[in-house]
Amino acid sequence: MTMKAKARTHKANGGNGYDFNRARPIVNQQAPEIQAFGTIAKLPNALSEKTCKESVERMNQILADTMTLRDLYKKHHWQVSGPTFYQLHLLFDKHFDEQVELVDELAERIQALGGLSYAMAADVAENTNIPRPPRGREEAPVQISRLLTAHEIILQGAHAAAKKAAEMGDDGTNDLLVSNVIRTNEQQVWFLAEHLVNVPDVVAD
Repeated sequence: MTMKAKARTHKANGGNGYDFNRARPIVNQQAPEIQAFGTIAKLPNALSEKTCKESVERMNQILADTMTLRDLYKKHHWQVSGPTFYQLHLLFDKHFDEQVELVDELAERIQALGGLSYAMAADVAENTNIPRPPRGREEAPVQISRLLTAHEIILQGAHAAAKKAAEMGDDGTNDLLVSNVIRTNEQQVWFLAEHLVNVPDVVAD
């Protein structure tokens, strides 16, 4: 830097040599990815890289399906109608909140295994096993049936993944799937299915 340039900088900084431009954000930054999707950044977690990779793959499938179920609950929460509107409106939102918690727990477990979790809607849509619903409004029994189908898909995957995790010694993944994913989905299935029982409203047989 020339003497004139130094003088201009000194003057711009209030004459004290301090760079007042340091607080300016550096935007539009770009750099290569630091980890490619589908790879494992091996952590000292007493599990083999093979075990981590297989658990991550299974957990990502459950995560994609759980994120889809989460959004399905919010769709039905907004669009539900009929005489049970109020009860289902609240129930769907309660289940949505519980699925949100599962999404975070699944994603963080994947990261803890050194993998990368699905994060964007486009990736979820491309990989979920849950059928896509129509954009329009459906009757409440149809909404509930869709949710029950989605729950069963997740439970089938979670049971298989939990069994495999136990066989491979991945106790943390097994515990998350059994204690959180399976039990939460089983309870939500119970709460939903009882709404489809055909019983008289007032007079018993």
